[in-house]
Amino acid sequence: MKNLEMARIFNEIADMLELQDENLFRIRAYRRAALNLESLGEDLEEVVRRDELRKIPGIGADLALKIKTFFETGRVDFYEKIKKKTPAVLLEMITIPGMGPKTAKLLYSKLKIRSIPDLEKKARAHKISGLPGIKDKTEENIIKGIEFIKKKKGRMLLSTAAYAANEVLERLKRLKEVKKISPAGSLRRQKETVRDIDILVISTKPAKVMKTFTALPQVKEVLAHGPTKSGILTKDDIQVDVRVMEKGSFGAALVYFTGSKAHNIRLRKLAIEKGLKVNEYGVFKGKREKRIAGKTEGEVYESLGLVYIPPELREDQGEIEAALEKRLPKLLELKDIKGDLHVHSDWSDGRYSIEGMAEAARKRGYEYIAITDHSKGLKIAGGLSNKERLKQIDEIHRINRRLKGIKVLAGAEVDIRDNGSLDYSDDILKKLDVVIAAVHSGFKQPGEKLTKRIVTAMKNRYVDIIAHPTGRLMGTRDAYQIDTEEVLKVAKDTDTAIEINAYPERLDLNDIGCRRAKELGVLLAISTDAHITEQFDNMRYGVGVARRGWLERRDVLNTLSWDKVRERLKAK
Repeated sequence: MKNLEMARIFNEIADMLELQDENLFRIRAYRRAALNLESLGEDLEEVVRRDELRKIPGIGADLALKIKTFFETGRVDFYEKIKKKTPAVLLEMITIPGMGPKTAKLLYSKLKIRSIPDLEKKARAHKISGLPGIKDKTEENIIKGIEFIKKKKGRMLLSTAAYAANEVLERLKRLKEVKKISPAGSLRRQKETVRDIDILVISTKPAKVMKTFTALPQVKEVLAHGPTKSGILTKDDIQVDVRVMEKGSFGAALVYFTGSKAHNIRLRKLAIEKGLKVNEYGVFKGKREKRIAGKTEGEVYESLGLVYIPPELREDQGEIEAALEKRLPKLLELKDIKGDLHVHSDWSDGRYSIEGMAEAARKRGYEYIAITDHSKGLKIAGGLSNKERLKQIDEIHRINRRLKGIKVLAGAEVDIRDNGSLDYSDDILKKLDVVIAAVHSGFKQPGEKLTKRIVTAMKNRYVDIIAHPTGRLMGTRDAYQIDTEEVLKVAKDTDTAIEINAYPERLDLNDIGCRRAKELGVLLAISTDAHITEQFDNMRYGVGVARRGWLERRDVLNTLSWDKVRERLKAK
């Protein structure tokens, strides 16, 4: 978790510099460094040990020194110094969606805001509108933003939970006393956000497991320490519970603690109908409660007349009926993915060259990637002009002639304008191998208008994929109000694929949308939106969304081989 802790510190420094009206380039440098540390594919401590911090994109001499100091002393002096000068409530205020540093400072100074509840009280009392530059709509957005934060409080992103759980799992796996170990709960079900982490263990010496677990270096507080169950709070305020189960009950415990609650209720009802009893210790029969199953999850489901139900489907959304009738889908697997169709390079806001991204993808076993740098309208992300785009297409063709083991598609992430037209003319679009259209502005427009923009874009014969279709950023911005049903129906009519953006804050389209897309026969494309090579690892989260959405290999565009995907892209 040191990677995330260091990234958090750099992000907070950027926030505080922004509140002080510091140099924009300095602020961006800290944000860029934070993003790259979050996505780093290895333990930051190992990079420090090898003295290779400067090899991480965005980490120069100054930031490298801060990271080294953090690992040596546990603190960053500059961070502590600037934090003392910054009122804590200002840092809280700028986490409210839509609340910029200027507005936060204005409210703090003019209304003497001292807490978020105080801010909400004044907003609801209409004491904010009327201040310089503050309108009624701003006041309304502040209230909505506070409600958004309340709703999300206490939950973390799936990627954060996976990272924290993996640290514990890897430490405990080293114990010879641990015979088997698995995460459970909503993390195992691949929910997009997770409240806390549950881990189950088989061990003949539970006391040794408990002692090791509660003494881990990331422990901030031991919440409970029992003979077979303990709980900790990490330094990042993440609760982790570990339970040691006997071998004969491990499968039943895994079913029970994986959940969901609704799924487990259905299993108990089914057991009662069969004269059985099911709980975390097993499946029992008769008055003497003889255990007939419990060692594995498979035998638990089999004892109830069901085929095995993958964890991602356990939500009481029809999986019980499908399992009874043996018609569960053969879910997509990570190994089915043949390439990534949404990747950025240093031509726009990526950090690596086209060849660098391609080589990293080749090492992951991919057959192809699509370089889809931004179009000219998105200047803040280094969008390419018409001339630059044509130059990049030629460059990709040259790269393909010398690359071995992987192919690069010349693509673009093209802005959907306010009227639904695209940021490039058809003369340029037709030269591209793949066109991804996306909304990057006007998120607060009426749903009808946003829907019309996307629908209009899909009717362009050169648009292959709609990226991050609902525009949400979990923890920052709710999905904008589009008519998802209309978008999916037009996607089917126009033969346009819809993206599952695997970036952890997006996971957009979500699982519910994916399942509806499948029902309508709409093809999905799972892409990472990678800006650095390490972000290719996020593909697993996109696959998790797909599995929760009941998707199979045939439902996903980038499970096709190189030849087939090119043929499919040309079809529209």
